[in-house]
Amino acid sequence: MFSEDLLKGKTIIITGGGTGLGKSMATRFASLGARIGIVSRSASNLEPTANQLRESGHIAEFETCDVRDPGQISTAIDRLTERLGPINVLVNNAAGNFISRTEDLSSRAFDSVLGIVLHGTVYFSLELGKRWIASSTRGVMLNIVTTYAWTGSGYVVPSAVSKAGVLALTRSLAVEWGRKGIRSVAIAPGMFPTKGAWDRLVPSGSVEETLKSRNPLNRLGEHSELSNLAAFLVSDGASYINGEVVTIDGGEWLMGAGQFNALSGMPDQFWEALREGRRKPQDKDNS
Repeated sequence: MFSEDLLKGKTIIITGGGTGLGKSMATRFASLGARIGIVSRSASNLEPTANQLRESGHIAEFETCDVRDPGQISTAIDRLTERLGPINVLVNNAAGNFISRTEDLSSRAFDSVLGIVLHGTVYFSLELGKRWIASSTRGVMLNIVTTYAWTGSGYVVPSAVSKAGVLALTRSLAVEWGRKGIRSVAIAPGMFPTKGAWDRLVPSGSVEETLKSRNPLNRLGEHSELSNLAAFLVSDGASYINGEVVTIDGGEWLMGAGQFNALSGMPDQFWEALREGRRKPQDKDNS
């Protein structure tokens, strides 16, 4: 299904598109024929990525933009539209996160994450969505959430609150804007190593090994796996998928959700003892 022209004719904006998963998605989308616009606060991240895409023969532009500022978002969209043509896909990927006990956080720490993840996604979606509605343009919004958007998680509470809001936005706009030709979908990734996030969230090799052991597939995700999923969801092949969140985590959140899933770490002797216990006659009062 990933033919070279899968995304031909599409112009895609990716927030946080200069590094990490954003860069990987931009590269994959471009290889499938899309015109790419990447935005973030740092030109030093954006320019090398845009240049790499151009050197590979793709069409790519960048604009510095703080997604917490609606004025900068409007300007960035104007400038990218001038150089790339009408935008018809938005990937809300910009994020911020760190591990901390919640009682150690200040209101400013909360605001820094909510501003980028929740407000930034809302502001970008509103600005582009209003333009699409006014011009009767069919569009796709792909939001990057996380599996703890619906379960919550300790020690990353600002992110959990923000991602839960983005999840609600995805499903709400799917209903409200679907009839206007705008699809809203989301991806909930598990652990995909990236330089920026990994330094903040996985500061040591022992933590990484623990994360692998908690995954049924006993590994971390590869960027190509997420990029391929994203390419499918924004393509015309997924035109009837609306309001859905696709989890790509190797089964990690399901492993943590089951009450007895932690038993996967028990030795063979434990299971042999259980079997022997079941074979013994049981007292009627305990049956």
